[in-house]
Amino acid sequence: MSNNNKDNESSNSSKDVIKEEIKKQPYWHLLSFFTTYIGSYLLPGIIFFVYLIILFIPHVLNTTNIINLFTEILPLISLLLMPIVIIGGYLIHLFFSGLITRYWWGVTEKDCPSKDGIIPRNIPSKTLNYYHIRSFMIKYPKNSVIKGPFPWLANWMFNFIGTNKIGKGTTIEEQACGAKFIEVGDNCYIGVNSILTSHLVEGIFGNIAYFKIKLGDNVTFSALNCIAPGTEINDNSYLLPLACTSKFNNLKGNNYYFGIPLRKIFTKKLQDFLKLTQEDFSKDEELRKKQQQLKNKRSMDAGEGDK
Repeated sequence: MSNNNKDNESSNSSKDVIKEEIKKQPYWHLLSFFTTYIGSYLLPGIIFFVYLIILFIPHVLNTTNIINLFTEILPLISLLLMPIVIIGGYLIHLFFSGLITRYWWGVTEKDCPSKDGIIPRNIPSKTLNYYHIRSFMIKYPKNSVIKGPFPWLANWMFNFIGTNKIGKGTTIEEQACGAKFIEVGDNCYIGVNSILTSHLVEGIFGNIAYFKIKLGDNVTFSALNCIAPGTEINDNSYLLPLACTSKFNNLKGNNYYFGIPLRKIFTKKLQDFLKLTQEDFSKDEELRKKQQQLKNKRSMDAGEGDK
């Protein structure tokens, strides 16, 4: 009897931990992708083919004398317009890609807004469904910009769609993740191959930790830095290479950080790490004082101007 009871208990416990399959919604994925892909190429495609048929083919390809391409007006204009049409068409494609994705993103946010929390993967829910839908939805416009000739337009794309909030003067190098639920202040630099991830899957089929990442102003990442969900980094923070946070770190700022997990670096260790002399620290301190004085003077002048 005792063996039977143990078997029953083990079978009940195994049933309790059975995880359900994630509910697939292929129509959402197909609809968002094909409307974004086809819609973003529609107008650029029309412009390009009109240019080919009206100008390029008759005045360039059908020209029998090559010299006429550089001596006659219409062939010359048709030839010179080719790079302008291609670049212009690409920029129009990016705009409509962002515009259509922005529409679908707004639809999902209206139905189920993004919020901080733990998303269980063994419980079917609207939050889980929209998490996967948004993750898929943002991939095409993100890669269209980052893998293209104008990767610096990524900031505009994320702000325009509404997935992130990125301040003025901020530079974000190519990185993994970093496409949603992130706020970055002004004049920040995110170094190469850094990771800003607002979501983290705990195990192969574990729960999803989904928390916003917030960076203040003048935050600098060197390279290969990893920022976990729920992290807040305040103004004037400097992360040395390979400095990584754990979840829910809150850095006060105005300091240098290093290591895994990251921690403050003291003056002596910073001096040894960067091969700096005491004179370099003195110059840095004087520069900070001058910057603060200039900032105070500008604020006073602005106050007097308002009066």
